[in-house]
Amino acid sequence: MSFLELLKIEWIKVKRSKMIPLIFIAPLLVVTSGVANLRSYFSPEYTNVWAAMFIQSALVYAYYLLPFSMIVVCVMIAGRETENNGILKMLALPVSRCALSAAKFCILLFYLIMEMVVFLAVFVIAGLIATNTTGITEALPVMYLLKWCVGLFLTMLPSVAIMWAITVLFEKPLLSVGLNLLLVIPGVFVANTPLWVVYPYCYSGYLVSCSLHDFTAGGVSAGFHPFPFLPCAVLIFALVFTVAVTRFGKKEMR
Repeated sequence: MSFLELLKIEWIKVKRSKMIPLIFIAPLLVVTSGVANLRSYFSPEYTNVWAAMFIQSALVYAYYLLPFSMIVVCVMIAGRETENNGILKMLALPVSRCALSAAKFCILLFYLIMEMVVFLAVFVIAGLIATNTTGITEALPVMYLLKWCVGLFLTMLPSVAIMWAITVLFEKPLLSVGLNLLLVIPGVFVANTPLWVVYPYCYSGYLVSCSLHDFTAGGVSAGFHPFPFLPCAVLIFALVFTVAVTRFGKKEMR
């Protein structure tokens, strides 16, 4: 069985679940509240309104709501296999456990992409409503929004890999959810220390914090440099992903 066929099978398993409506919840909550809170301060002379709305919406989203939603998606993907001992039947097939885990992780990334698309769409709609009702004529900065949304997606990859690895390693969903939540919560505090570079759960939030600094400092860069972030992120992702694909199904086979 090819990897593409595995992806098709995994998609069939999850496409009728409640995961797709789930990815709308966090973007709707954070964007509507963020834009609504700023709207009362807007005037036709207001400048950089799109950047202000994006930062207001993305801060809480990047630090907490996006990771929380991905934790739930991880558990729901894994839970599809634990029902009626489906995981044991699947492992009895002549299919590589590593390939199965990698296919499920690809589905998880697909949901991450969908949530980013939903976030961008909801933000643009809410922003257009806010600017039109307040008389602001600032053009929609498409490239600015795309750049930061792509940045959020890329910086989420290491933490999503850790979430999936924890889900694979722990048999009880409550344990995996609890541990992931405990790792997400201190992210905003770690982001304000030099240790942020080795703590993937704060990467996305740190990125938005840098954009906030750039906005308030009048364009002065906050210094989100590729080094040492990129080597650390790639190394962490590779190590954790290796653990996830090699340990998948081990606990069920005991």
